[in-house]
Amino acid sequence: MSFNIALSGLDATNTQLNTISHNIANASTYGFKQARTEFSAVYNGMQAGGVEVASISQNFDKNGSVSGTGRSMDLAINGNGFFVTKDGMGQTLYTRSGVFGTDKDNYVVGNTGAKLQGYSVDRNNNLLEGSVGDIKISTSSLAAKATDKLDFIANFDASASATNVVPAGDPSLAPFEADGVTPNPVYDSTAIAFDPSNPDSFNSSYTSKVYDSLGNSHTVTQYFTKTADNTWQVNVEVDGSPTTPATTQQVDFKADGTLASPTGSFNVSFPAAGAKGMSIDISLAGSTQFGAAFGVSTNSPNGYTSGELAGVRVENNGMVFATYTNGQSQLQGQVVLANFANPQGLAKTNGTAWTQSFSSGAPVVGTPGTGVLGDLTPGALEGSNVDLTSELVNLMTAQRNYQANAKTISTSDKLTQALFNAV
Repeated sequence: MSFNIALSGLDATNTQLNTISHNIANASTYGFKQARTEFSAVYNGMQAGGVEVASISQNFDKNGSVSGTGRSMDLAINGNGFFVTKDGMGQTLYTRSGVFGTDKDNYVVGNTGAKLQGYSVDRNNNLLEGSVGDIKISTSSLAAKATDKLDFIANFDASASATNVVPAGDPSLAPFEADGVTPNPVYDSTAIAFDPSNPDSFNSSYTSKVYDSLGNSHTVTQYFTKTADNTWQVNVEVDGSPTTPATTQQVDFKADGTLASPTGSFNVSFPAAGAKGMSIDISLAGSTQFGAAFGVSTNSPNGYTSGELAGVRVENNGMVFATYTNGQSQLQGQVVLANFANPQGLAKTNGTAWTQSFSSGAPVVGTPGTGVLGDLTPGALEGSNVDLTSELVNLMTAQRNYQANAKTISTSDKLTQALFNAV
């Protein structure tokens, strides 16, 4: 009987040594979870029968350290959850290893080729929540978008001197009538014509870049002239030339420096060679008039030129964006995470991937950062949670157990041999 007991100890300890060795070998494997061999005693009725391996469990309660990699598509989970992937056979795999990239068809895949799962988008790049599938990055160019809105917020200098500026050709500019002899009754010696080349005809100016439907850029320059207390005049030129008809807008401020009018936006329209005609609504909402130098805090035209795919960006909520050479981003999908009531019940397929089982229960799928699911750290990976120091101590302990069981067999053999000699 002692031979069998010692032999069961050797078998169980050998399994433990294999588990420890596997842990040590994967100390640098991203997303690896430390395993532990659990034993149980064997009894034959009331008689001790040795030991057996009850199970090999993995430590899902402890997360590995997160380290930055600089790769935009590397992802680490901060907290609970697993990435959901699907292999070439259609099998759903759950993993903590966030080493992702794109394949030849621009699907987001892990280092084993399994496709990352998440919410996709429709043809207008609106997120389709509730439908989980493969995440794919569009490689098509981003078409240009014509500017049709310009949000402009500035502080107008209340201490600036007022100027009696009038449009070019205004009658008040001429001292005489058309005959050159008769005095002009509306002549105003203080009036000057607005002229972009004459800095005396305006107090400040600012130029914004806008785009037409072909992606060609144009410059919209606003010239600000103080005409009276709390009253300004805005003259607009496009590409260095006045619009037809000329665009002029009066701006009024309240005594407390806040904007009184216009309460909405004013429009600037002009043709664009080969493209659709431009029509831009300029909003000055939020502008002020205080006794400080002229300054612009917001200059936000909404158009852009065309762009080529430059890279991929993932945010901590799992949103996946394609980035383009024109500085724009376009939503491509959203990564989902899964969690289980009993992660220990997951069936292991390899060291960093598992499949659902009856013991694990059904997965709870959601977006990162919702419910009990952790959020993501883009550009980083979760390392192995193996503690090398503990594993080396466990290795020495298991080795001694193995030696002790081997010694038991050796001792039993000597006792048996002595018994045979005595007989």
